Amino acid sequence: MKNSRYFIYTALTLILFFILGCQPQPNNKLTQGEGFIDVTGGKVWYKVVGEGDNTPLLLLHGGPGFTSYYLNPMADLGKDRPVIFFDQLGCGRSDRDIDTTLMTVEAYVEQVEQLRKTLGLKEFYLYGHSWGTMLGIDYYLSYPDHVKAMIFASPALSVSKWSKDADALISTLPDSIQTDIKTSVENNTFDTPSYEHAITVFYQRYVARKLPWDANMDSTFAGANLNVYNYMWGPSEFTATGTLMNYERADKLPEIKVPTLYVCGEYDEARPETVQYFQSLTPGSKMAVIEDAAHVTMHDNPVQNNMVIGDFLKELEE
Repeated sequence: MKNSRYFIYTALTLILFFILGCQPQPNNKLTQGEGFIDVTGGKVWYKVVGEGDNTPLLLLHGGPGFTSYYLNPMADLGKDRPVIFFDQLGCGRSDRDIDTTLMTVEAYVEQVEQLRKTLGLKEFYLYGHSWGTMLGIDYYLSYPDHVKAMIFASPALSVSKWSKDADALISTLPDSIQTDIKTSVENNTFDTPSYEHAITVFYQRYVARKLPWDANMDSTFAGANLNVYNYMWGPSEFTATGTLMNYERADKLPEIKVPTLYVCGEYDEARPETVQYFQSLTPGSKMAVIEDAAHVTMHDNPVQNNMVIGDFLKELEE
């Protein structure tokens, strides 16, 4: 009888150990490596770098329809914690063949939640860059319990303000460039050499200033899905004609209840004045401006970009 009870106890212990061992491991149990996760509509590619015991950092890249390659310099933050990169559905190393029913903020929010569940993240820091800030705040508004803090980098939280800022920056370009942009907008002709040249000039001033662009930037553009970008945003950074053209979340910023950091470049298309306005609406938030940088701060000045973010996270953990 005693041996039977011992056998049953041992068997139950082994079964429990096996079940618990097969569950997704939260936070500091993340292991380095890359793979694919099933989400609604296809598979998304992800990669974890860093094995520190601190709270993981999940990165939401910009676009929509671009990729996470340009965020690669932020892998250095992995010395203190796991850093999670992923390409959103429709671009880069993730499944690219998607229809417009999946090109919605709501669908992308659910992708983030499905990624979180599969990785077993109980809590994490959420970083969003550009379009990633739209996705980030909407994720937080839907699933606030798992977000320990947020970082809004070069935010696009109000398209009306973004468009006004774009107009202000366009006014600094040569007259001929301004005329080409105005003509293209009025005639709805965005595939002309003159408009494409205007995009290049604008991008080299206010998107990524450090030339030549590196391999991460080249891969970002090579892996982009312009069908997603054009459908949701428009033909260029300064012309919003897609489904996001009426996106506004400034009124939701007072609802944020977690520590929040705003980051932008000195020459960012997300102008520091506007970012400061967003910061003023967010309780207890902080702001930092990255010197000699435009929109892609991690390309133009990766050292200061990582230092600002790393210091913010360390302060939370002291």
